[in-house]
Amino acid sequence: MAAALGPATKLLGKVFTMLSAAPVAAYVDSLELGKNSEQIKAKLAHTRGLLHNAQVSDVGRNPGLQDLLLALSRNADQAEDLLDELHYFQIHDKLHGTSNATTQANFLRHGRNALRHTATSWAACFSCSSAQDDSDSASANDADNLHFQPVTMSRKIKSVLQDIQTQCDSVSDLLGNIPSNSMAVTLHRPQIGSTIIQDTLYGRRDTFEETFNRIISCKQTVSVLPIVGPGGIGKTTFTQHLYNDARLYNDTRAENHFEVRVWVCVSTDFDVLKLTREILGCILATEEEGSSGVANETLNLDQLQLSIAHRLKSKRYLIALDDIWKCNSEDQWKTLLSPFTKGETKGSLVLVTTRFPRVACMVKTVDPLELRGLKSTDFFTLFEACVFADHKPEQYEDELADIARKIAKKLKGSPLAAKTVGRLLRRDLSQKHWDGVLKKHEWLSLENNDDIMPSLKISYDYLPFDLRKCFSYFGLFPEDHRFGNSEMNHLFVAIGITDSTHQVDRNYLEELVDNGFLMKEVDYRGRNKYVLHDLMHQLCRSVSAQECLNICDLDFRADAIPQSVRHLSITIENRYDENFEEEMCKLRGRIDIGNLRTLMILRGYEERITKLLNDSFKEINSLRVLFIVVNSPESFPHRFSKLIHLQYLKIGSYYDSKMRLPSTLSRFYHLKFLDLDDWHGSSNLPEDFSHLENLHDFHAKSELHPNIRNVGKIKHLRRLREFCVKKESMGFELTELGALTKLEEELIIRGLEHVATKEEATAAKLVLKMNLTELKLLWDSDRRTIGADILDSLQPHANL
Repeated sequence: MAAALGPATKLLGKVFTMLSAAPVAAYVDSLELGKNSEQIKAKLAHTRGLLHNAQVSDVGRNPGLQDLLLALSRNADQAEDLLDELHYFQIHDKLHGTSNATTQANFLRHGRNALRHTATSWAACFSCSSAQDDSDSASANDADNLHFQPVTMSRKIKSVLQDIQTQCDSVSDLLGNIPSNSMAVTLHRPQIGSTIIQDTLYGRRDTFEETFNRIISCKQTVSVLPIVGPGGIGKTTFTQHLYNDARLYNDTRAENHFEVRVWVCVSTDFDVLKLTREILGCILATEEEGSSGVANETLNLDQLQLSIAHRLKSKRYLIALDDIWKCNSEDQWKTLLSPFTKGETKGSLVLVTTRFPRVACMVKTVDPLELRGLKSTDFFTLFEACVFADHKPEQYEDELADIARKIAKKLKGSPLAAKTVGRLLRRDLSQKHWDGVLKKHEWLSLENNDDIMPSLKISYDYLPFDLRKCFSYFGLFPEDHRFGNSEMNHLFVAIGITDSTHQVDRNYLEELVDNGFLMKEVDYRGRNKYVLHDLMHQLCRSVSAQECLNICDLDFRADAIPQSVRHLSITIENRYDENFEEEMCKLRGRIDIGNLRTLMILRGYEERITKLLNDSFKEINSLRVLFIVVNSPESFPHRFSKLIHLQYLKIGSYYDSKMRLPSTLSRFYHLKFLDLDDWHGSSNLPEDFSHLENLHDFHAKSELHPNIRNVGKIKHLRRLREFCVKKESMGFELTELGALTKLEEELIIRGLEHVATKEEATAAKLVLKMNLTELKLLWDSDRRTIGADILDSLQPHANL
């Protein structure tokens, strides 16, 4: 049901956002729907709230709700497209001085000619008189091919908004009648004790000895050592072996001897009172207390803590807190730990195991131990032990060993994955069965609690809803892809998960690091990069399979792809294959190409594959995100100039390319993010590039930035690497910078020798650009003197 709840919630949010645009709201108010735009927004907000609550409940199993949500999602989808198109033509009107997309009252009063459009097909709100490929040769007049049809548009908007309101009422009635006690789902985790189940600690002996030495070297009263890693990586097994190492407790004469050991499985219920009682119950009473259990039975936290402090006063102890999922605050942790800090003996230790780096960071007093996947040789030894124990069949080396190695490679060193697949292979030691497991990745579909994917999915289910949605889109990229913050944040905004106006409020990738889904690295330029934890990539593709598809193999099967896919990426190798062509043809009939929201072609391909991909996606119409690599004007998608919904566009080209950017690039009025970092063609930009008035981020090599004429019109622009004042060119005056108050990072200004007056320098408003971190002011070397008043007027803010 999450597959229906998530999209419905997101789509209603996007319709809500569209209705918040003043021109769109005015148009909708003119349609006489019985409710104005604010009333419709209030209904949408109420339904979204109920759906958000349903994300963490069991109500999604209701089949009636499933059908309602699917219908609501379809209409919300259509409404978003219609309102987005309306807003597009309203921007077009503003830029070109026309009034085609004004309110219904105005066009009925001033445009009787609009009536002739009523016979236009329901399928399109604008028509294209030319189907020619948009490319380097596209003419400026091509823009006239897009026609607004007010009567058809009004009728469709009115119809779909009425349907949405009716469906919102039905969903609200259904969810509103569900008892409140059914609106919460508790996550249950198995209780695991300190008894060793896996006798051999595979592949971690060196790490074990290093950790042992760290333990016996602790000199504080009590140290806290977190052991952190994703689900199934072996944290508990590793800790069990440490906890039971005889060297830590057998020799009573040894300085590092632990006199008291306690193991508590914490799981998702971090209740200080409950945990304190459990710990106290594992510590023997002193002779003064006798055998009375009164201390353990009290519910008074103070008395419990005093009893612990008294019993441990002169003893060295080892406390293992296994599987901590949450701790709401540092104060909560300190409250639990407080009785252990009162002892007279130094060298005591608390071991904590957790999936969550944020928990490890909160509780640590020494550096955490981060466990990752086993090295390939050690992992294969464990893998074979999980399949055969000590008895390999005679035919193993001849028939099964190669398959075993291929399977093991896919399991990314995860001990739990080795156990999961080991059980699967053990059922049938035939080559046919093992081949099937390898080709079908059968371990991904196993659903027992002790299998690898359910174990990882528990972590996913535990995430807040917005982080779950963010995580699901990482699967569009290939394994081991290094993600940048801006790349993913732009994607989240473009597909409607987050709002561009609140981008700086949260760092979603850092939150996924804190929750153990991503690892953070620093590249050679000192920039933060993020990569998915090993098997998390497979989990990501599993949980997003209804919406997202990455085609990475030439032998993919179109019949196995859900028809609901809306976001698609291509990462196949650059090799033509007839089977791939056949399956791509089937894909066109399987999913709604025209309704795709994301299309990422992440590398360049030879001519036959490029043509195949263009033919396969020639019906694209509703894209919000497009990544392409082009090697000729014909490489651009057939409908490139008509992609008016685009918000995130990334174009790359080959290094020896002499191509120019299409002139129609400047008609993407909704575009928020343009990435030309991998564009190696001409540095010329379309003349009316400044029509991209909603552009927030422009990533490109520095030589493209100074070529933006009238850059001051792009008021939301956050990054302008270079600006050049040109004396005889309109649109390149220093005053253009005045409106760009949101500029960030570095700015280089060249050609300042052309600035003649203090007023012109002041109009650049450099002092108000508070987010700039570096500013370079450059004059031509022939200029010998510069007026002091001009220099003063170019002063930036004080914290540059």
